[in-house]
Amino acid sequence: PTPMHYHIFGQNISLSKSPVIHNAAFAAHRLPHSYDIRDCDGLGEIEHLIKDNDFGGASVTMPHKLSVDRYCDQISDAAAAIGAINTLIARQNVNTGQQCIYGDNTDWSGLFNIVSKDQHLRSVDRPVGLIIGAGGAARAGIYALVQAGIQKIWVLNRTFDKAQKVADDFQKIANVTAVASSVEILESPDVIIGTIPGEAMPVHAFVDLFQKERGLCIEMSYKPPVTNFLSAASTHPGWDKADGLEVLLQQAFDQSRLWTGKEAPEEVMRKAMDDSFPDFGKTSKDGYGTVGKVRI
Repeated sequence: PTPMHYHIFGQNISLSKSPVIHNAAFAAHRLPHSYDIRDCDGLGEIEHLIKDNDFGGASVTMPHKLSVDRYCDQISDAAAAIGAINTLIARQNVNTGQQCIYGDNTDWSGLFNIVSKDQHLRSVDRPVGLIIGAGGAARAGIYALVQAGIQKIWVLNRTFDKAQKVADDFQKIANVTAVASSVEILESPDVIIGTIPGEAMPVHAFVDLFQKERGLCIEMSYKPPVTNFLSAASTHPGWDKADGLEVLLQQAFDQSRLWTGKEAPEEVMRKAMDDSFPDFGKTSKDGYGTVGKVRI
């Protein structure tokens, strides 16, 4: 195969672990492709890379997820519903031979992989979901929960208007209620997804959310390794927990499939992640490894 170039586009991403994960996947498949970091304030800086004939695809992170659609010839239904694109795939038009850019979102599918495989959630009748935050990641979280069959979802955000906007956008496909304070949540959640920076809210702000003895807690941030949300969850041993690195891996598996057309070499990608994070502890293949002092 022709060597293709893949990148990650975003701001302040010099420490991104995506190159380690994806280059390991390419090597496992014996593909001559490469993946690197392209830190950019504006998409105009990297436009030439997208238009290169050897452009294979890219991961797109903040703040470009909401504006990269202008380079896409087509976008997935999921990306359109979420309103954000985190994956570009270069495809060749079989009729014209021209390259076209397909935009997709694997943030939701990575979360869906975790939610749909959780044994406890499967046994719950009409589970309730809670999303913390109201940005692009929160929108992916709602979409993932809906696809997993969860119809009642609460969105908690300190700025109520932002939460209400997100709730309104998804009202056609689920019962979504926006709140600005945890005391307004009238049902105890079975699954909670944190989509805010790891230290944006203090530990005590999360304590009252874990009303049920069992549930699933998913943290999308991996800085610091044990976020305040995970710290609060750690006092509830009956809750299954997935940290930000597990979420990163799950969405990377889906990106790898989209780019290569092959099954993702999950164990290879997981080992590459573990080796690049020697202080984090190991993630096990079922997603319940150990991160810091929290059992994931």
